[in-house]
Amino acid sequence: MQFIQKLNTFIEAGFPLIYVYCIDEERLEYVLRRYSNESLNGTLYSWDFESGYNINPNKTNWARQNPLRALEFIDSQTNVGSTIFILKDFHKFMKDVSISRKLKNLSRSISLQGKTIIIVSSEMSIPSELRNFVAFLEFPLPTREELKSELRSVLEFCSPTSGELDYIFDNEEPLKPLISSTFLDTLTQACQGLTFNRIRRVLLRSILKYSGITDETVELILEEKRELIKQTEILEFWPTDQGLDSIGGLEILKDWLRKRSNSFSEQARNYGLDKPRGLLLVGFQGTGKSLISKAIANEWKLPLLRLDVGRLFAGIVGESESRLREMIRVAESLEPCVLWIDELDKAFKYGSGDGGTTNRILSTFLTWLAEKKASVFVVATANNIETLPLEVIRKGRFDEIFFISLPTNEERKQIFKVHLSSFRPDKLETYDLDLLAKETKDFSGAEIRQSIIEAMYTAFQEKRDFTTKDIIKGLDDVVPLARVNPKKVKNLYTWAISGRIRLASYYNKN
Repeated sequence: MQFIQKLNTFIEAGFPLIYVYCIDEERLEYVLRRYSNESLNGTLYSWDFESGYNINPNKTNWARQNPLRALEFIDSQTNVGSTIFILKDFHKFMKDVSISRKLKNLSRSISLQGKTIIIVSSEMSIPSELRNFVAFLEFPLPTREELKSELRSVLEFCSPTSGELDYIFDNEEPLKPLISSTFLDTLTQACQGLTFNRIRRVLLRSILKYSGITDETVELILEEKRELIKQTEILEFWPTDQGLDSIGGLEILKDWLRKRSNSFSEQARNYGLDKPRGLLLVGFQGTGKSLISKAIANEWKLPLLRLDVGRLFAGIVGESESRLREMIRVAESLEPCVLWIDELDKAFKYGSGDGGTTNRILSTFLTWLAEKKASVFVVATANNIETLPLEVIRKGRFDEIFFISLPTNEERKQIFKVHLSSFRPDKLETYDLDLLAKETKDFSGAEIRQSIIEAMYTAFQEKRDFTTKDIIKGLDDVVPLARVNPKKVKNLYTWAISGRIRLASYYNKN
């Protein structure tokens, strides 16, 4: 386990204080106890605010509700050999001057005594005055093999009820009916990203509801994951009901996406293809950047998560880092999936004067983009690329950066066709698409749709169906954003066609 290897390196190097970010406290304590017994042949003590140290019958609840005394206990121990002290949720007390001072003093005195303090927390919150004294580790969620082993253990006590569940593991002779290897793989995939405790609760719910572990168990697991998404407060699960065919134009981009529609499959891995990392879509407002994100998830048949950048930077200092780590954990637990980050450029406007929080968050995020191994395809959109730092747009973060321009004449015709086919599928031939495309120069896709809506309101008021003339008239009520600031539009076009970015459409001044 890579975590144990890193932990062992820190302990052997004499790091006295180690901060472990963890959301699976019970499993972490089990791993640490096993490591202490088998690798260190040492002693392990565990403290929490409510229970204190449970040392022996004569000293039960030692230092209960007294964090300073918990540290004094560490100072007083004279065990021979390595000793680990687990302090749970201790980050809540580290801002107290007496606690921080005591930790600093301990860090100097215990480093040569074979003692190690491990602070366990589900939040990333290290006071600035202690950062130079603390090593940081993140305890990962169970691996696929660990999940499969845990599921096997749990399922040994469950009997299948129907269908595929009548088979056995790997054709071995079971003591009782179990489930098939194929279904075990399905359950393992579904459980990725969940703690052992959550998995046990879901399986228990399945047993109570369906009298066993059945195909419906997978849906219960997915429900649990959707609940996790809600709890992050910065991620939303978005339904996707529109594919690439619902987008007018952008043929270069759509061709690029269709070539990668099966890129997360086992066949792609066997072929030697790398997993696609993501896209950055830059362009004018209303040109369909958000719609593209939804269409990708629909086309690739993947779940779509949306990151709320505003909520990421909201709240008290220190919460943003924890929220980002939680977002990454949840997104990776749903792999393969599409992560949609709308208006990434706005992220660099949050947190001015926040003491470096914004820079730390963005640095963590960019590092994850460059190094992520999980099958999370990131689709980020931006209206103003000038506000994006160079490290965001350099190669390695995204597979490609596309410029989404205002639609050409032919693309406007396609956009009208898409919308009118949705509103009046039986009367599409009655509309003059060529005329409508000609009259909507400088209009974005969103503005074209709005002109149709205006026409529908007019015709509805007069108790009749809307016509091409109504749409033409509706154009007068929609002022294209491109005409509000034509200089900005021209500059952006000039920059886009200079070769610094890839075009999503075949360039055409019309």
